[in-house]
Amino acid sequence: MNNLKLTRRLLLKAGALTGIGAALAACSSAPAAPDKIKIGAVIPLTGRFAAGGEQVKAGYELVVEAVNKAGGAEFQGKKIPLELIILDDESDPAKTVQKFEQLNSSNQVHVYFGGFGSDLHSAAAAIAEKNKIPYMGVAFALKSIHEKGFKYLFSPFPKSPQIAATSIEMLAALPNKPAKVIGFIEKSDWGVEMDKAWAVEAQKRGIQYVKEEYAPGAKDFAPMILKAKEVAADVVVGIPSPPDGIAITKQMKELDFNPKASFMIRSSDNLSWITALGKDGDFTLTMPGWATDVKFPGTAELSAAHQAKYGKPAAAVTGPAYAMGQILVDAVKRAKTLDRDGLRDAIAATNMTTVTGPVKFAADGVGEVPTVVIQYQNGKQVSVWPEKDAAAKVSYPATPWKQR
Repeated sequence: MNNLKLTRRLLLKAGALTGIGAALAACSSAPAAPDKIKIGAVIPLTGRFAAGGEQVKAGYELVVEAVNKAGGAEFQGKKIPLELIILDDESDPAKTVQKFEQLNSSNQVHVYFGGFGSDLHSAAAAIAEKNKIPYMGVAFALKSIHEKGFKYLFSPFPKSPQIAATSIEMLAALPNKPAKVIGFIEKSDWGVEMDKAWAVEAQKRGIQYVKEEYAPGAKDFAPMILKAKEVAADVVVGIPSPPDGIAITKQMKELDFNPKASFMIRSSDNLSWITALGKDGDFTLTMPGWATDVKFPGTAELSAAHQAKYGKPAAAVTGPAYAMGQILVDAVKRAKTLDRDGLRDAIAATNMTTVTGPVKFAADGVGEVPTVVIQYQNGKQVSVWPEKDAAAKVSYPATPWKQR
């Protein structure tokens, strides 16, 4: 009997010790929250995309400041500050790759934030996939990047099919619908993608579409512009880089080609468009994913913060860049772990409203987001489409050059 009691006591003690050991093992295997959440951003601060890179940088800086001012991002009841590490790729895709590799090897970042321009994002997305680091990027519309099976790529930004559909939809809704649209098409992957998308959308809505091509960085656009005059094109659509877009607009004036509307997507995203062109920059349309006057929550606060920090109005791409930080903070709060795969899964499950409106992601990482059209009116960017979210109506047709 005494032996039986002793055996029971030993078994109880063993069970208790086993339970304690299991609890300790569980605690030791639970991932500890990091002291900081490191964001590695590679942005073109110099080179041909510097004007766009400036907008992206501002959005990242402002959202990180706002989050850290509130104590940081919430993870399992704890506030963790964000650390933003920015490197300049000089608008060179080869350097984009080098810098992102550096952020992985030297800084061990949790997430990658991208820069500006489709070719830079294309290079970056492949590196993110190789390193299995979640990559988020705005200011690129090239959808083919999302067709490579990447699992770590997320872009809360309108893509080529959305941009083409919305631009042609807006033109078709005008009181005097244009009869002919000409594409000034850059010889690039994005140029090819947009050309096909515009052709499809124009045909759907009974608008004739023609195109002329040019090489990025060209100096003489006269043959293309003279062809547009010859075919009596009503509207120009294109996706030039900032230097090319400014040069094309100046030469359209010199050759007295007066389109009723011009979509200079990408090149006119930044307010330097008006600095370079003055009144000649008015009436230009672009689609950068946001505007300072759209009716989305937080827009007014972001605009005020930008003015206070940088002493000038926010430009359009700053909003989508800011929204990426909001998406990251929301994902951190929902994540069960902050390892790269856990963070990736949380980002993929995004369903929220940001300064750019409602956002969620399709399986290929394409953001399901509103597509906003803005126009320069009296030297300022104003939202003009879709009408329910816009602050003003489209000014159409454009005033001829000589009457401005």
